[in-house]
Amino acid sequence: MSTLASSTIAVHAAGKDDQVKQVSEQQKELDAGALFVLKSKGSWVHCGYHLTTSIVAPALLSLPFAFTFLGWAAGILCLVIGALVTFYSYNLLSLVLEHHAQLGRRHLRFRDMANDIMGPRWGRFYVGPIQFMVCYGAVVGCTLLGGQCMKAIYLLSEPNGSMKLYEFVIIFGFLMLILAQIPSFHSLRHINLISLILSLAYSACATAGSIYIGNSSKGPKKDYSLKGDTESRLFGIFNAIAIIATTFGNGIIPEIQATIAPPVKGKMFKGLCICYTVLIMTFFTVAISGYWAFGNESQSLVLSNFLGDGKPLVPRWFILMSNVFTILQLSAVGVVYLQPTNEVLERTFADPNFNEFSARNVIPRVVSRSFSVVIATTIAAMLPFFGDINSVIGAFGFLPLDFVLPVVFFNLTFKPSKRSPIFWLNMTITVVFSAVGVIAAVAAVRQISIDATTYRLFANI
Repeated sequence: MSTLASSTIAVHAAGKDDQVKQVSEQQKELDAGALFVLKSKGSWVHCGYHLTTSIVAPALLSLPFAFTFLGWAAGILCLVIGALVTFYSYNLLSLVLEHHAQLGRRHLRFRDMANDIMGPRWGRFYVGPIQFMVCYGAVVGCTLLGGQCMKAIYLLSEPNGSMKLYEFVIIFGFLMLILAQIPSFHSLRHINLISLILSLAYSACATAGSIYIGNSSKGPKKDYSLKGDTESRLFGIFNAIAIIATTFGNGIIPEIQATIAPPVKGKMFKGLCICYTVLIMTFFTVAISGYWAFGNESQSLVLSNFLGDGKPLVPRWFILMSNVFTILQLSAVGVVYLQPTNEVLERTFADPNFNEFSARNVIPRVVSRSFSVVIATTIAAMLPFFGDINSVIGAFGFLPLDFVLPVVFFNLTFKPSKRSPIFWLNMTITVVFSAVGVIAAVAAVRQISIDATTYRLFANI
């Protein structure tokens, strides 16, 4: 990708010393959010850890459920297209960021890019709010899923236990409350390395468990037919597309690239290669094995299929191990998606003229971050419907942020010839995924309205 861009687009090259000097000068003018949260100290390897944690997350455990709306052929095709388009789009976004960094305007936030490329109104009223919704929604989803995994562990030892789902959500919220105090995005690099290993671990557990149940007589009868009437199937397709978009979604590429020490050229591509190597190993194995084993009975979280009528279909220790791995990685994913919120809070309440760890900055940081986690935990406890939340976030947030805006930014920044394949490929992606996003949003809202009859605040599901 970088070779293609460098051969077709003239960029303003700057030497390594010049870039370091430019960034050093910019550091003096940074607000507290950029200065304290988005520290530019990491390597491309650290970037790979951050990318993997933000993309290869437990939302991938819902892929077999998405297949129930699509079937085999369409499900695998959507997975392949999602992988190809997001890898392409993230690379384009990285090239745009590198280009502006070489011109002396390094963008550390998504909304900064939108302000510079599309105008301040786009950054303030469209990109900024959508990114905040996506990232904070991901925190809510992680907190809810963490509570569900904790409840699953509890029910293994106490099948008739009296503890409710919202109590486990609150317990997971306390874990998030502690991790949220980690000062900067760069500080998460070691946690995100562990997260990368955990994503491989629980994906392997999900795959092995599905294969074990699928080969035994314990699992449900394999039925791959699509349920419902024509209307339900049609909307189900777009609902599944929204779920898959959420699974591939990131929404914080600029913030992750901001953690890389200058010069940044080529480092994001290497980080994406780490991420997508792990992605291919996990997404496809979980989706294919889960749908093969459970067919149209696949639940919104494939680990839930490991319990049949309350009885474990695999050894209890295996379910325990799978859920523990998932819970630990969920905490890392939740903290990663808290970073844009932390950056806004830091910019609002901290003072860059004081030391990062001075009382003037530490007290507001602890109070504001704790408050944001408490709100996310409360929402997760009140609305425990992970599948619906997943599709809504994908339709309204991840589709425009990760599929549409990167190619738009690239075309506006580099202005490729209208006769070039890149221009028409980008335009095709823009039109197709904008249309898909609108329809998927309608499908997601429709699904919520259908499920509304079963909704109840603080439901124990």
